[in-house]
Amino acid sequence: MREIPKTMRAAAIDRFGGPEVLTIHELPVPTIGASEVLIALDSAGVGPWDTAIRQGWLPEGRADFPLVLGTDGAGTVAAVGPNVAGLAVGDSVFSYSWRNPKGGFYAEYVAVLDERVGHAPRGLALALAGAIPTTGLTALQGIDEHLRIKEGQTVVIHGASGGVGTLAVQFAKLRRARVLATASGKDGQELVRELGADATVDARHGDMLKAGKHFAPDGIDAVLALAGGQVLTHAMELVRSGGRVAYPNGVESPPKKRHGMEVIAYDAVSNRRELERLARAAEVANLTMPIAAAHPLAEAAKAHERLAQGHVLGKIVLHIR
Repeated sequence: MREIPKTMRAAAIDRFGGPEVLTIHELPVPTIGASEVLIALDSAGVGPWDTAIRQGWLPEGRADFPLVLGTDGAGTVAAVGPNVAGLAVGDSVFSYSWRNPKGGFYAEYVAVLDERVGHAPRGLALALAGAIPTTGLTALQGIDEHLRIKEGQTVVIHGASGGVGTLAVQFAKLRRARVLATASGKDGQELVRELGADATVDARHGDMLKAGKHFAPDGIDAVLALAGGQVLTHAMELVRSGGRVAYPNGVESPPKKRHGMEVIAYDAVSNRRELERLARAAEVANLTMPIAAAHPLAEAAKAHERLAQGHVLGKIVLHIR
């Protein structure tokens, strides 16, 4: 067992508000229960759900201040409870735990239920692995479970240059699908083409109907909707009879049900099996994790400011160690 200090640095809030309320605290290192794992974190992901919580959005429960933000990250196992199997001190791991009971991932240490922890993908540095648990599970489960993408099928990934979309493009190509990706701006379109998209449409000004009919004259098999808007409406008009549309809960202006197609809303499921499956998929795909910005833990507020600026290509991360 590695030496564990009594206190740690964490980026936490004492009240709801703007980025300025996110400050560095000196807090006790959380203790672990019989089925929990203590992770010494190298990195943590920063997502729009974090900023929503910082501003006061709590879909369940209430806030106990100081509240440490962050839903996912990666690091090294520092300690395990007596009932934990399959994980050992020194293992490189990653985790996604929504509203983690013992504090979030913007910290030097996090205590997580062992079921929410998986071995990190081999070949992906821990500084990057912390960026993918939430977005990676959302992307992989959208492509595999909800859209059931098979080789040769056509899929539109709407909002492909963001944290979920950049990974969804790669997982769809892993399944040997043909991908029409929407992304904002020339830089966003260039990024998703580099990640494997077969064709792109500008998410703000492009002609989805024209591009989609050229891409798949007989109709699109599936749409992964990571954003709303008129482009999504047009993409759905291209879906063939019996096709599928999936979107993560929280997408603004979500797609509405239509006759002749299956429309599925979902949340990413986090457990050991799914995290290990994500790790294997990342390894086989030789996953690229585009990082839009990286900040040290002390600059967590700046990470939130960057997220608020928009046009985030890939993911924003905190480097903790």
